[in-house]
Amino acid sequence: MVILKSTAGLEADEVISGNGVYLRHPVMSDYAEWASLRDLSKDFLTPWEPVWPIDDLTRPAFRRRLRRYARELRDDTSYPFFLFDSGTDKLIGSSIISNVRRGVAQSCSLGYWVGEIYSGKGYMTEAARAILPFVFDRAGLHRIEAACLQTNEPSRRLLKRVGFTEEGVARKYLRINGDWQDHLLFAMLASDPRP
Repeated sequence: MVILKSTAGLEADEVISGNGVYLRHPVMSDYAEWASLRDLSKDFLTPWEPVWPIDDLTRPAFRRRLRRYARELRDDTSYPFFLFDSGTDKLIGSSIISNVRRGVAQSCSLGYWVGEIYSGKGYMTEAARAILPFVFDRAGLHRIEAACLQTNEPSRRLLKRVGFTEEGVARKYLRINGDWQDHLLFAMLASDPRP
């Protein structure tokens, strides 16, 4: 059994609560619901994500994912979260704090996805708001960054609504759906106001 525990002090069974949502580290018992939501949302997510491995939705691939998460948590390089509706306990999506850099940078990156049936309902906005205290207060980081495709209006609006500042365009920044694509870069500092 893979137990995820972060060096920032979040216990394996502890949750981050937000308005109508909560986040916690993924566990093996999440597999069936996660695979189903990802499968149902594949066409919706494909334009915004890297190409999925052929075995991505299999139980062994999920187990490997959890082992990678545990290693990254131990190494203080990544903090994975699954996002749930507080009222129904249904899995809505996922958010990850990755590329954690200590030393002079004290920064990280925010990534996320939401199932198609939950899109546009404010869940991810509330998740991002709930994660900020974890990033700044608990993990002690100075800066959180995010990137989205220039055509991804919902992500642009979400990041601005949560308090991120648009900083510019990174050319061919990430390989999305098989192609290197330009991305808009956003960031928020610990000292910035949180709407």
